[in-house]
Amino acid sequence: MSRPFLAWLGGIVGTVLCCEMMFQALPVSTSTETGYYIDPVILSYPPHQTWVTSTGWDLRNVQRHKANNAGFLSKHDFERNPNAVALIGDSFVESSMLPPEDRPGPQLERALGGRPVYAFGCPGSSLLDYAERIRLATEKYSIRDVVILMERFDLRQSLCGSGSIHGPCLDHQTLQLRTETREQPGLAKRMLRHSAFAQYLFSQLKLNPERLWQQAIVQSRPAVLSQQAIVATTNTVPSMEVLDRVASTFFDRIRGRIAGNLVIVIDSDRAALYRKQLIVAPARTRFIASARAEGAKVIDTELIFGAQLQHSALKLDVGPYDGHLNRLGIAIAMGAAAIQLH
Repeated sequence: MSRPFLAWLGGIVGTVLCCEMMFQALPVSTSTETGYYIDPVILSYPPHQTWVTSTGWDLRNVQRHKANNAGFLSKHDFERNPNAVALIGDSFVESSMLPPEDRPGPQLERALGGRPVYAFGCPGSSLLDYAERIRLATEKYSIRDVVILMERFDLRQSLCGSGSIHGPCLDHQTLQLRTETREQPGLAKRMLRHSAFAQYLFSQLKLNPERLWQQAIVQSRPAVLSQQAIVATTNTVPSMEVLDRVASTFFDRIRGRIAGNLVIVIDSDRAALYRKQLIVAPARTRFIASARAEGAKVIDTELIFGAQLQHSALKLDVGPYDGHLNRLGIAIAMGAAAIQLH
């Protein structure tokens, strides 16, 4: 092996080690170790796991977290309590980029005058996953009242292969329910989880080797083929029939489980609201109608956020880099949910 090559290899290794030591001292997002610890189709953190989150290359919104006894980022440990409220959703419920007191669970609890709120939030999940957490909340913890904070794309993300599935999903071709659980990480990925430099590349910079490879393949093809690929990816909006089946499957799976109130808070196209544009969302409108027909109390945030923006220029997002609800947006949404539970 030649001396120049050894010198080059030594330089690479030395640089990586220096980067690792530097990022170990910084608040880089750490591995969350998510897995199926409490249920075969419900993803959670290891109970009592601690981890750090931050946003972007410059490590904004640093927060240090600890999971509760059930593996969720919630103010309370979960125990049987019919008086508690289950708050269910994805990263909108978890809101790990915000201080604990600003997150949906604590804000809803304050709006309810101190009634305990159990936050069953987990990122990268969708509507049919919420049905499984409703099962867990009502069967294991005897919870009667449920609030769901829905992200705008929860219906389409419930289709198998969306990348936002923890367990049950709907096959968009057969319209049959099947299960799509996350694969356990291999040895290499488990090792990289403990590298601060690797976490910075993948969590902060969102470096995705698979996506980079796919982009390289597309760019290497003739322009006409690349354009066809772009058209193919933009024409993937599910039909109304498929989205209706997702909604009916969800209500079939929760029917008879909730002894008290079901409140569904549905996020809206806030970017359009800021621009005062007319919003046309037939699938969303149909879901709201079907949810009300099933007895749910639905809060359409398009109305309450629109009313807020009529007399205030304050945005409701965490920032231009993060479309999650900020403290004000959460306060408006959870305040409306609390009214429905009083």
